[in-house]
Amino acid sequence: MKKTLILGVGNYLMSDDGLSVHVLEHLQANNLIPGNIQMIDGGTCGLDLLQYLEGVSNLIIIDAIKTRDGIPGSIIRLDGDQIPAYLSLKISPHDIGLPDLLATAKLRDLYPEKIVVFGIQPATLELGVELSPEVASKMDELIELIQKEVNEIILI
Repeated sequence: MKKTLILGVGNYLMSDDGLSVHVLEHLQANNLIPGNIQMIDGGTCGLDLLQYLEGVSNLIIIDAIKTRDGIPGSIIRLDGDQIPAYLSLKISPHDIGLPDLLATAKLRDLYPEKIVVFGIQPATLELGVELSPEVASKMDELIELIQKEVNEIILI
């Protein structure tokens, strides 16, 4: 089986921007992802995460995704040609780290064969560790979508 990494990015101290921490904690606490799939809370580390991309064929990124006209609580899934557009628009609060990480991975021939980004449109990015009601109410649905993606990868 090809190596798969689930990478959460975001700032846990900025309410909805900490979405990935909450998702990863739930996935791990409930053993919802097979043990051979690595899950990393990348926080806001940026290029420090490059080492984890070595040998990765499938990358699932979890992030709060702020779109221009998005409705708070909207679930977003991006893949393929949508990824460069997502990065070029810098619609993520990590507009320095994540685009640079993936660009460097491409230059160093570490770019995964498949990348999927899952996120929820944040309602607030204020200081705090709790998710907004809009985002919290969509966590279960997002987790199901991530599990489905992982199951499809396993079948490949």
